Amino acid sequence: MEPFPADAGQVTPAWLEARLKASGAMGVGCIAGLSHVAIGTGQVGDTARFSITYDRAGAGPRSVAAKFASADETSRSTAAMLGLYAREVHFYRELAGHLAVRTPRVHAADLGADGSTFVLLFEDLGPARGGNQLDGCTIDDARHAVMQAAALHAPTFCRAELGAAAWLQPVPGLVERITALYPQAHAVFRDRYDGVLPREMMAVCDALAARIAGYYRRDPRQRSVCHGDFRLDNLLFDVCGGADPIAVVDWQTAAWDCPIKDLAYFLGCGIGSTVRRPHEDDLIDLYCDRMTQAGVPLTRNAIWHRYRLGALHGVATAVFSAAFVVRTERGDANFLSMARNACELALDHDSIGALDTLLETGTLETGTC
Repeated sequence: MEPFPADAGQVTPAWLEARLKASGAMGVGCIAGLSHVAIGTGQVGDTARFSITYDRAGAGPRSVAAKFASADETSRSTAAMLGLYAREVHFYRELAGHLAVRTPRVHAADLGADGSTFVLLFEDLGPARGGNQLDGCTIDDARHAVMQAAALHAPTFCRAELGAAAWLQPVPGLVERITALYPQAHAVFRDRYDGVLPREMMAVCDALAARIAGYYRRDPRQRSVCHGDFRLDNLLFDVCGGADPIAVVDWQTAAWDCPIKDLAYFLGCGIGSTVRRPHEDDLIDLYCDRMTQAGVPLTRNAIWHRYRLGALHGVATAVFSAAFVVRTERGDANFLSMARNACELALDHDSIGALDTLLETGTLETGTC
């Protein structure tokens, strides 16, 4: 395997030039100057924007973005344990170009042998408006996101050949390891947010922790390729100066799973109840309409029980991530926001009750997802 830069400071004009030319993004000429600045708010990966000058006009893009493993050891080791870096690299290598989802074009996608280092070299989607978990979004932004979810799920729905891809399989023993670690994560989360997260919401977290082994053992009957962390921080709006309304980034949690989980995660922990509650039915109907138009007939009634259960993905993600990624002030606020929003959806629709039905009967009326 050829060596690749492990962080932004290791990127050289020679390496960048070779990769841009290999991808067809750069023609005749040489890179004359290179500088970078950090961008993004990710906690398990570090992203930078590179400004480029050439020895001749029009030789290549004036800027690109690159993503690397986190400089923080805790975040990096957690990502390697979960196989996050490998999933994102393989998503861009093998699948992104075959989907209607708007993702950045990739010029390089390299992964270290142990899965703890990687580099992704992207087209620069700026100027764009980054989604922000803490700020929420407009209903128009939410509609664009829901349509992107359907653009991912419909063409991959029940495609067994995709589900068999090695990079989409769980890391061996990972479910058991996460299940064993979850009580520790829940204790950390409870200590950090008790008295801040309202009591009835913390009760949802407690109830899920008590059922976590069964929650992680569920086996959806109908699957597609899912994003897994489909929320505002992983979306860009008005990309390339408004050329496209939205793009989806950060594919480290891509998985072969129930597609309704992405939808519930976004409408729950992603956008919050202020936008969700008055528009929830319309957004679910929009998703179902887009899936149906793409050849996967769905209705709100048919997916309702899976949607209720899917809300718990936001709770579990907030609880587990709070304990096992680098702690920052924004991260604390972010995980609190995710947990609050997801718990509100879970309380609105009795998601713990949906989980109990699944654990007691093995089915959710319209399919186990």
